[in-house]
Amino acid sequence: MRAATPLTLPGAMLALALAVPPGSLCAQSGDVDLQLVLAVDSSGSVNFREFELQAVGIASSLRDPEVIEAVERWTPNGVAVSVVHWSGRSQQLVAVDWTRVNDRTSLQALAAQVEAMPRAMLGETAIGDALGFAIDHLERGPFRGARRIVDVSGDGKSKAGVAPGPIRDAAAAAGITINGLAILNDDLTVDLYYADQVIGGPDAFVMTARNYRDFARAMRLKLLQEIRGAPLG
Repeated sequence: MRAATPLTLPGAMLALALAVPPGSLCAQSGDVDLQLVLAVDSSGSVNFREFELQAVGIASSLRDPEVIEAVERWTPNGVAVSVVHWSGRSQQLVAVDWTRVNDRTSLQALAAQVEAMPRAMLGETAIGDALGFAIDHLERGPFRGARRIVDVSGDGKSKAGVAPGPIRDAAAAAGITINGLAILNDDLTVDLYYADQVIGGPDAFVMTARNYRDFARAMRLKLLQEIRGAPLG
């Protein structure tokens, strides 16, 4: 794991303002069809078993035959994936660095890395800071995607740090999509909060999990929609 320098709100806004316009992204780079940051909740509301269920849920989704088929069919140039953990202000880290996946073997290797992730933090819930960190990590990565998505999961509303709304709006203006996976474990209105305050950008959506045991099902559907780039029927 490696930690990265978190972006403050002014820094995030400046970086996004200077980002390549969405229309010229593919022409300039386009290394992969999709660049995806999976931002995993490691705040104090998540106990160690619940954190493990998130890691196992992501890993099982990456091994899912339908997800593998979607990557092989819909992303001929592959998908660049990175996993970050987030909690309070200045509490973010890169747990799995950028990895290109394009077939069963590469997806299974990535799943093994995700499944083995240790937990290294426990703190407040600062979604805005998490978004700034994830966007900075996406912008600084070695890949450039035709589509760029930050996929943030969590079970609560932001209670610390910068507000997520302005970060979300700047990301959307730069052509970056922020999707949410709201875990209705303790708060049954988290999905509404994510829809109003967190998600944004092209084709943004919120997927819900009833609890942490339901996380794997929701993550699988979420990945399928993000990889295919079209709403599920």
